[in-house]
Amino acid sequence: MCSIDFNRRADEVAPLVLGSILWRGPVGLRLTEVEAYLGPDDPASHAYRGPRGRAVTMFGAPGCLYVYLSYGVHRAANLVCSPAGSASAVLLRAGEVVAGRDLARQRRGWDADDVVRPDHRLASGPGNLGTVLGLKLTDDGARLGDDFVLEPSDTPSRNVLMGPRTGITKAVDWPLRFWLAGEPSVSPYRRSPKAPRVAEDRL
Repeated sequence: MCSIDFNRRADEVAPLVLGSILWRGPVGLRLTEVEAYLGPDDPASHAYRGPRGRAVTMFGAPGCLYVYLSYGVHRAANLVCSPAGSASAVLLRAGEVVAGRDLARQRRGWDADDVVRPDHRLASGPGNLGTVLGLKLTDDGARLGDDFVLEPSDTPSRNVLMGPRTGITKAVDWPLRFWLAGEPSVSPYRRSPKAPRVAEDRL
């Protein structure tokens, strides 16, 4: 069972899960990039307007997965944090495939010996990460320790960087994206073209 305390707020949990390995069956991902979303206090969070629609799971018990459909195509995974009702969550943005490489490439539709598509891009980006794990919308609400197992790193990561979240249009300058320095699986930062150009108040 995971030893990370998910009763803490997402921005406290996010750097702690970096370097951990998330297992789903034979596929293991070492998490290299995450983002924190702070529920009703965060305009960029799905939970900003309360427990309705797809955001209901975020208001549930900590240590569950919040899985949603992104852009109508991809399935993205979050780890629910904070006491029930608080609705903060950590979005899993990227990881390094450390086990189940052939199945991961198969799920991405890549040939096993395709050198043009390197392994470090397999789970780069939340949609690709969800594909590699074989996520389905029915996985929404799944508890860690059942079908999904989070194996914390033996030692805390010391090379954690932080900066603004990518691709969002609200609270765009809040420094709630965390990643491991020098990891090739980390996705590139992209500021949304719809985001305001004037810096917003940060946390």
